Formats: sequence, structure tokens, C-alpha cells
Amino acid sequence: MNPRPSPPGSTWIGVLGGGQLGRMLTMEARRMGYRVITWTGDGDPGPASLADLVLDASFDCEEARSTFLRRANVATVEFENIPGTLLQEIASRMPLTPGPDAVMTCQHREREKAFLSRHGFPCAWHRVIDGCESLGQALAQMPSVHGILKTAEFGYDGKGQLPVTRPGDATRLWQDFGAARAVLEERIDLAAELSVIVVRNRLGEVCCYPPALNEHRNHILDWSLVPSGLPPQIISQAETLAREIASALDFHGVLAVEYFLAGDGRLLVNELAPRPHNSGHHTLDACETSQFEQQLRAVCDLPAGGTGTLCPVLMSNLLGDVWDASGGEPDWRPLLRTPGARLHLYGKAAPRAGRKMGHMTFLAAARKTAVARANRVRHSLSLPPIQDSV
Repeated sequence: MNPRPSPPGSTWIGVLGGGQLGRMLTMEARRMGYRVITWTGDGDPGPASLADLVLDASFDCEEARSTFLRRANVATVEFENIPGTLLQEIASRMPLTPGPDAVMTCQHREREKAFLSRHGFPCAWHRVIDGCESLGQALAQMPSVHGILKTAEFGYDGKGQLPVTRPGDATRLWQDFGAARAVLEERIDLAAELSVIVVRNRLGEVCCYPPALNEHRNHILDWSLVPSGLPPQIISQAETLAREIASALDFHGVLAVEYFLAGDGRLLVNELAPRPHNSGHHTLDACETSQFEQQLRAVCDLPAGGTGTLCPVLMSNLLGDVWDASGGEPDWRPLLRTPGARLHLYGKAAPRAGRKMGHMTFLAAARKTAVARANRVRHSLSLPPIQDSV
């Protein structure tokens, strides 16, 4: 039996987390007649301000917990680092999409790698590290000279990562790293990075957006380009793997699967995100249905929307560095004068280096035109040019 849909008007969507992903979900929800209660978890409340009710409190606040459980009819997450006990309690009181097990797997690198390995999904060589001894053994076994030591928990946008080489002083490295548990991964000789956004709901529907070609700068996504320009067999493999991963996780909602394409042709799963993803922001402007509307539809047990791309599109992140470089608010006039350009700002009060403040999208009839338009605007903001080599 199919689950009954949650209708607009009478349904409150509970969102755990108060960042820009929840903000964009709220915008789609309000457009479709839903009400939103956001529990920020003590983050910057600015992005969450569009919600009908904002609980600006930590996740251990009893008053916020009571209000959230009383007011929300269904719930979802806008980032994964939420206490597992809270996820389980909410799921016992209302439909939580995605479920606690899926979120708890993706919020912890050790559990995520164990899941991928257990199900035979291809990923880079890795070892779990719990001290100097295991780090020393793993460094000796590492198949490449270079590796990356990553915290098991709370890693995001390059935080909690340390480049390492073989051989290395395991005692000094572990002391400098300062984590209780970690994962050591080999560093891949990259040909490209890509991601697939997959939608899976309780109605039995599964669909993928076309893969995005991604470029990172200082461990933070800089830009994404669709169509990716990658070979058809790589695109097919990436979409197939994303569907299989969502099924193995028994995932309901929007899942982002990030990949490494190695220089030797291997497609490797890098990370999973149990929510809409930065590399899917282009879907707001350039797709039949945005990733945020898909999240809303899955949460409310509505049919999935179309995932087709209406035209080539490039998404470029706007970090706080752009504000710092100009000494104030950036000059948006070159962007606003550009055909097919869209500006999205997240309502964050304090820009700082590396902080995601917004993004730009550039739509065009041809892929190369979207890149050219983006490069002209990026130049005006003192951002490096996009080198599209695929």
C-alpha cells in the first residue's frame, strides 16, 4: 500500500538545521503551501529566517525539542551532523526522511566506508585508524606515497583532514591530528570529480539528475558544470551506482553521491551526503524540478518530479573571500547584466574566508557559452578562471 501524501495547508515540515540548504527547502515549501518549523541547532539563524517558526537553540534544548515534536508533522535534515539519539526519537514520533540509520551512516566516515565496502561499491584504498600503531601499519600498507588522514566525524569542506606521506612519523602525525578515530585514504591521481543527485521515495520511485562535473578549491566546491562532458560509460556507471547505493541504504529522500574519476579510468565513490548538495544547486534554475522540491516531495510522500536539465548550466560558489577582497559588499552589476545569470544569497550576516555566502548560476544554449559568461563575472569578482578541460 502506498503511503498517504501529506497535503499542503495542514502540514508543518520540520527541518533539523538552519543553514542555506534548509533555507532553499523552505522557499520551495512555502511556494507549494507548506509551513516550516526550523530547529537551527545553534547555528547562524540568518538563513533559517524564512521559516514560519524558527527554534534558534542547540539540539540539547528541552524546550526546543518539545516545541519541534509538538508542531512538526513530518521532518527532514538539512545537514547530517545531528545527534543520533535525537534522530531516533523524532523518527519514533513522526515520519523522518531520510531515516536515522541512513543519516547516521553518512555522518560518520568509518561507518560510511564500512557500508560501501560491505556492499562492494568501489572506493579508494582506506584503513580505520585509532592510534599511532594502526596509523604506522596503515602508512606502511598504503599503495601510494601520498594519502589523506580524515577525522571519522564532523568533516566538511576539507575540515579535519591532514595530508600524509609514506613513510611518515606516525606518532607525531597522530599527536598533531588530535582525533580519537580517523580514516586514512590513499590520494587518487584525479582525472575529474563528479557527483550524482539521486531521488528515492517511499512510493518506489528512483530517479537521477545528470552528473555534474565539479572543481574544488581549497577543499571547497568552487564550481559545477552540467552537462559534465564526461564519457557516456562513466555517466551511466555513476548513475547506476547512485541508484544501487540508495537502495542498499534503504534511503528515502535526496542523496548526493560524490565520485573520483581516477587517471586510470576507475570511478570511485568518495562521499555520501543524505540531503541536497552544493553541486545540485543548479537544479533551482536549470532543471524541471529542483533538488529541494524533490526533498519536499519525498518528505510528504508526493510523486517525484522530473530531473531533466532544461539547458547547459554552470554553478559558481560565492565564499566570504569575495566580500573580504572588496572590503564590503561585492559589485553585483556585472553579474546582473549577464544574460542567463542568477544570483542566490543565503542571508548570512557575517562573511568570512571559506564561508559559503551564496552562489551564481549561468544558463546558456551551449555549454561553452555558460562557461564564458561565468568567467567574465568571476573575473569581476577576482575569482580564478574556470579551466574546462573535459
